Amino acid sequence: MARPARSEDPIGSYVGALDQGTTSTRFVIFDHGGRVVAADQKEHEQIFPRPGWVEHDASEIWQRSLGVIRGALEKGGLTAGDLAAVGVTNQRETTVLWDRGSGRPVHNAVVWQDTRTDRICSELAADGGQDRFRERTGLPVATYFSGPKVSWLLENVEGLRPRAEAGEVLFGTVDSWLIWNLTGGTTGGVHVTDVTNASRTMLMDLRALRWDDAILSTLGIPAAMLPAIRPSSYVYGYGVGVLEGVPVAGDLGDQQAALFGQTCFSPGEAKNTYGTGSFLLLNTGAEPVASKSGLITGPACQIGGDPPTYMLEGSVAITGALVQWLRDNLRVIGSSAEVETLARTVEDNGGVYFVPAFSGLFAPYWRSDARGVICGLTRYANAGHLARAALEATAWQSKEVVDAMSADSGMQLSSLKVDGAMVANDLLMQFQADVLGVPVIRPTVSETTSLGSAYAAGLAVGFWEHIEDLRSNWSMDRTFEPSLDPSARDREYRLWKKAVTRAFDWVE
Repeated sequence: MARPARSEDPIGSYVGALDQGTTSTRFVIFDHGGRVVAADQKEHEQIFPRPGWVEHDASEIWQRSLGVIRGALEKGGLTAGDLAAVGVTNQRETTVLWDRGSGRPVHNAVVWQDTRTDRICSELAADGGQDRFRERTGLPVATYFSGPKVSWLLENVEGLRPRAEAGEVLFGTVDSWLIWNLTGGTTGGVHVTDVTNASRTMLMDLRALRWDDAILSTLGIPAAMLPAIRPSSYVYGYGVGVLEGVPVAGDLGDQQAALFGQTCFSPGEAKNTYGTGSFLLLNTGAEPVASKSGLITGPACQIGGDPPTYMLEGSVAITGALVQWLRDNLRVIGSSAEVETLARTVEDNGGVYFVPAFSGLFAPYWRSDARGVICGLTRYANAGHLARAALEATAWQSKEVVDAMSADSGMQLSSLKVDGAMVANDLLMQFQADVLGVPVIRPTVSETTSLGSAYAAGLAVGFWEHIEDLRSNWSMDRTFEPSLDPSARDREYRLWKKAVTRAFDWVE
């Protein structure tokens, strides 16, 4: 990509975002108008030691991060000096423990999809139920979150607990691991996280925005391991090496970053990100809204010293990962993009419903005992019906989240902004509009997660002055209008809900 014209801005003409996801890492460079200048991306290994276990090599993730930073700078013909700031956004809940002295992870990262903490969570819920910590944290007790993962590692990695109590072992979600390395690692690296990532640990007080000592004690987690909690837009430190001297100034969990990148700054505005899983977030304003419908309450962002903005979130574990499963496990498609072509070979789902509860069901059910099922199979069904059912599963799961969100907040969606890799699939986007009964709006810039992180970093250093100024950067690519007859939608939705019940109580 050709290098764009350089302005005379002394703090740098562009902002970078290190976007570390579940399957890959990318570095994206944006100009002041929020346009992509250059980007580079690399995948990393998915490690499955046992059924239900999912791990990543944190050292590999760090090396991939260095690689994509160099790659994007080279593609743009830029140097670190051209960057006003860098933000980080990351797969949330994925848990990294590393040695403070050597900088090496003490175990593979335990990924958010991992269910090995089922026993720990069952024991926690036995005293107070699944909502035991919800009032303080906004979260149900579930294998999804980082706190139980830390407990499991402390229990199962020999000699780890005394080292952790002595402050020799550090804990962080992936953002903390990256920021620590970006700012020097063993030679002065900053050990921090932001309010959005801290809220996904099940260890942070939602209103006080600090670690909850009582929950730490219950889970047996030493406070000495924990990063400092900071705002999402804040200068944490300065880069070394490939980003020498660049302010590291933004940190948002990936879904909150996408909400910010979609400029959903006002209460009632919502977005859905379609990636490995799908995550629908609704801005609820200055006060947290307690959920009675299986949703997550948490900070949407915090800019500098301002009070935080809160959100409701519906998390769906498996959406894009289901397409990958069709590709890698069943081999009915050669690439993820082929799923739409295959699904278009049939007129409908042929009565087939696919509930992808591979690692249990997240919102609104929170059933770790559930497992994937395919319902309604007859000899009429073929690979096209299976592909269509897989895409429809994404839309139906999102509708369940929207219904729960409306029940909790009293807010009815008038439209839905969408982003993520799957939004290039026109068939899925049209079906999503059909089942929701509202327009689905796809933006011109699909890299909204990276963009949100870049916005947070740029605001911290004055590259952008005000949040509301960022709205002018947002532009629409296409709107999908609903066209499905409501009676047909309601009939199919009843069948979907019936299929979901078949996934329950599988794990004994």
